[in-house]
Amino acid sequence: MEKPKKKYVSFQEAKVKLARFCAYQERCHQEVLEKMADLGQYGEERDELLLWLIEENYLNEERFAIAFAGGKFRVLGWGKLRIQRELKLRNISDYCIRKALNELEEGPYLETLNQELHKKWNATKTSDVRVKAAKVASYLISRGFEPELVWQALKEI
Repeated sequence: MEKPKKKYVSFQEAKVKLARFCAYQERCHQEVLEKMADLGQYGEERDELLLWLIEENYLNEERFAIAFAGGKFRVLGWGKLRIQRELKLRNISDYCIRKALNELEEGPYLETLNQELHKKWNATKTSDVRVKAAKVASYLISRGFEPELVWQALKEI
């Protein structure tokens, strides 16, 4: 299906739409730039809009990274490596990524790892303990948990 043609929106109209877009939920710069392109904003106008959004605190990369990391951890149970990878895909700076990952508390993080481990351990249907451990470890590592933490947790059960 063909995408509808992009319609140019005036600078003031774009300002209102982008402010609403950013106020609805935290956004990264990449999402906002895509939205600007959809609104037909390019060049100097785009740069001016981006600067205005940052100055008015509608757009904050650090705040986005912290909210993203917390949400993906709490809602989807992602590990730090997966969160880091997803933030890098959104062109978030290394500083903001480190800050966001440091916001995740170690206690709940390890608790989530153990919950996911036990859930997958009980769901895995094989009698060979080594095969079962390998399958569980592979699953948890694919969810973004650090391999060292996964193997350490597996040794404890």
